[in-house]
Amino acid sequence: MNKFYITTAILYTNAPPHIGFALELLQADVLARYNRLVGNETWFLTGTDEHGTTVVKGAEKHGKPVEEFVDEMAGLARKLTKILNISNNDFIRTTDKERHWPAVIKFWNELVEAGGLYKKKYKGSYCVGHESFIKKSELIDGRCPLHKTIPEEVEEENWFFRLTKHKKELKQKIESGEFKIVPESRIKEVLNLIDDAEDISFSRPVSSLKWGIPVPNDPEQTMYVWADALTNYISAMGYKDNTEQFQKFWPADVHLIGKDILRFHVIYWPAMLLSAGLPLPKAIYVHGFITVGGEKMSKTVGNIIDPFALVEKYGVDPVRYFLLREISSAEDGDFSYKKLEERYNGDLANGLGNLVSRVATLIENNMDGELIYDSAKRKAQSVKLEGYEKAIEEFRLHDALGEIWKTVADANKYVDERKPWLEAKESPERFLETIIVLVSAIHDVAWLLQPFLPETSEKIFNIFDAPQSETIPEGHSFHVKKGKALFPKFS
Repeated sequence: MNKFYITTAILYTNAPPHIGFALELLQADVLARYNRLVGNETWFLTGTDEHGTTVVKGAEKHGKPVEEFVDEMAGLARKLTKILNISNNDFIRTTDKERHWPAVIKFWNELVEAGGLYKKKYKGSYCVGHESFIKKSELIDGRCPLHKTIPEEVEEENWFFRLTKHKKELKQKIESGEFKIVPESRIKEVLNLIDDAEDISFSRPVSSLKWGIPVPNDPEQTMYVWADALTNYISAMGYKDNTEQFQKFWPADVHLIGKDILRFHVIYWPAMLLSAGLPLPKAIYVHGFITVGGEKMSKTVGNIIDPFALVEKYGVDPVRYFLLREISSAEDGDFSYKKLEERYNGDLANGLGNLVSRVATLIENNMDGELIYDSAKRKAQSVKLEGYEKAIEEFRLHDALGEIWKTVADANKYVDERKPWLEAKESPERFLETIIVLVSAIHDVAWLLQPFLPETSEKIFNIFDAPQSETIPEGHSFHVKKGKALFPKFS
C-alpha cells in the first residue's frame, strides 16, 4: 500500500475563518478522499497558526485575552472542518506546548548545529500584515502591495537563517522536477523569487514579539513565524521523537497553499529542511484567491463571505460543489450568490437530482422497486471517465467534476431518447436494457463523486441499495426507494 500525506496551510487566527480557507480545506479533502478511494494509506493534516503580533492585535480588537481569543478562533476552524464534512485525520495548533513546541525547539537546535542560524543587527521595513520584513523595491507608492499599509522602519538584533546557502540546490530540485510546483505556470515566478532571496530574519526581540515560542538559550528573543508555523507539518507527525508515524509519512506528498504564501513554502521551508538534513515535500499545490464581484474580499468593502452562513443556507454538498466546480483549482475565481444558485438549480437539481429521481421512479413504478443486475444488458458503456483521474492528479478538480457531469448529461439525454416510460409498455426487454444502462451510469457517478460530494454519494447508494464498490457484482439485487429529492430547487 502506498502512503499519501497531504496538508493545508494552517489558518492564521487573527480573525474567523473565511471562504478562502474553506476552499483550501475542500481541495485538500478531495485529494485525501480520492487517495483513500484508490487504496493509499492517507493522512490529512490541517490546523491553526496562533502566534504573532497580528493575532495579539486581533485579540485586543475583540477585547479578549490572547489565549482566550486563539482558543475561540481554533474552535471556529475545527467547527468549519465539521460543517464542511472535511476528513482530516489531525488538527495541529501552534500553541500546543506538548506536541508542537518541543518539535520546533528541536528543529531550531538542528539548524543551529548545522550552522544555519546566526545573529546580526538589522534595519529594514517591517509589514505587520505579512509579519515579515519587506524590501523597499517590493513597495508600491511606499505601501505593501498586498496589505496596502505603510511598513514600519525597524532596527533590531535578530537571529537570521542562511537561506542563500541553499538557493542553488533548491533551484536544481525544482528544475529537475524532484520538488514539484503545481501548476507549472508558477515555476518561473518561483525561480525568480529564489534568485532574489536573501537570508531571512528568524526571530524578533521579546520587546517587539512577546506572543510566540522563546528562542532556546536566548530569552530576549522570540521565534519568528517561519521557525514556528512552518514546522507544524513535521511536529504533528512526531518529528521530535522520530516516531514511526513520522518515518512512514514524511516527506509530505502535497502541501496545499494559497498563492499569497508561495514564497514561504517554495523557498523558506524547503531551505530550512535542507539545512536540517530532512527530505523536501514532494509537491506544492498552489490555489488562487476568491474574489467577490471581481474584488478582493475585505471588511472595509463589506464583501466577506461567511462559510458557516453559506452552508446553513444552501447545505454542505451544494457549497462543496460550487466552490470545487466554479473555481478553477489553481486560479483566482469569483463568488456570487447568483452563480451559486444557477449551479445549484442547473447542475444539481435539474442535472443529477433529476436523473436519480427519474430512474428511481421508473424502477418503482414498473418493477416494484426491484432490479437484478445483468451486465450483459449493459450494452452502452455508461462511463469510464478517462479524464477524471488525470484531472485529479493534475490538480484540476473542477475538470474532474466536469467529467462526471458529462456522464450525468449523457444519461439524462439517454432517458429522453429511449423514452423508457413507453418501453415499459411496448418492449419490456428493451426497457430492462435501458434501466441497466442508467443504473450503471448512476452507480459510476456515485462512486466517482465520493471525494467531492460524500453525503450525496452515500444518499444515491442508499436510494438504489447499490454496492459501495467500483463495479456492480453480477446478479446484485437493487431495492429502490426514491425518497426525498436530492436537491429541491432553490428559488
